[in-house]
Amino acid sequence: MPIPEFIVAMREKIGTDLMWLPSVAAIVLRDSTTDSPWAVPDVLLVKRSDNGEWTPVTGICDPGEEPHHAAEREVLEETGVVARSVALLGVGSVGPITHLNGDRASYMSVQLRLEADDPAAQPVVGDDESVDVGWFPISSMPVTDPKWRLVIADAASQRRHPAQFVPRLGLAKR
Repeated sequence: MPIPEFIVAMREKIGTDLMWLPSVAAIVLRDSTTDSPWAVPDVLLVKRSDNGEWTPVTGICDPGEEPHHAAEREVLEETGVVARSVALLGVGSVGPITHLNGDRASYMSVQLRLEADDPAAQPVVGDDESVDVGWFPISSMPVTDPKWRLVIADAASQRRHPAQFVPRLGLAKR
């Protein structure tokens, strides 16, 4: 999905000025598909069309939309995978960012762990925001951005030890 209509309407009024937007990062995990006793979970990733980076599914919350609903919607739209939110991983700010079209934005990012309803579901590129999509073992994922590697590690940690997990406040080190 391209830029949401409510942002297009707002941009007509404010141009490329800095906007503060609520966003989500959806870290979708499933059990490994290998038989190794040392296997780590697989993570669902998209290869972004704007910068070629592999990342978790991300997106902007619609006005009045709950973050967990936005995360589930974004995963479905971008990958075709039906997933449900199961845990809050953290909240932090991202940006400011200047997008390719000149728009400037900062994001209040809510990071959530999701589980696929059907772990065998094969993802597909669902919109023009991505050029590829797939499941990757966390131990060999193509994610290079330290921020996303940290959030994915948090998701794996929360999944393995939910009672000991403390949601991250900010995207910096604990």
